[in-house]
Amino acid sequence: MEVAFTPTLSSQEKTQNDLFVQEYNRTLNDGKKPKQELGRDDFLKILITQLSYQDPSSPMEDKQFIAQMAQFSTLEQMTAMAQDFSKLTSMLMGNEASTALGKNVQITEGERDINGVVQAVTKGGAPQVLVNGRFYAWEQVTKVFAD
Repeated sequence: MEVAFTPTLSSQEKTQNDLFVQEYNRTLNDGKKPKQELGRDDFLKILITQLSYQDPSSPMEDKQFIAQMAQFSTLEQMTAMAQDFSKLTSMLMGNEASTALGKNVQITEGERDINGVVQAVTKGGAPQVLVNGRFYAWEQVTKVFAD
């Protein structure tokens, strides 16, 4: 006696298969979230794809191409400016923290306030101050008192 092969899944098998696929997709994403905006690499990919698939008998007009290149140039300049602003902010925070050296400060940590003299300051994008033998983030300093 021959057993007939049925190529369709039962509803239970289909549900199990769907759950397996969803779980597998979650492991592939590994907590990554989709981007909501395009960056310069995405812009370049789109431009290259557009140039690759354009009709040779009707190439992109010069004005369109120049406009897209101008957009790309603007995007590059904005990216560079954002990086420069980030560096400037870091430098300003470090400078501000170093001016508190030797001065009395008030630090807020959770619900309590800590008072003491700034004994040392670390450099970098997130400067820290040494008060009463412990380092605190510069953002935690709420008051700097004059001598």
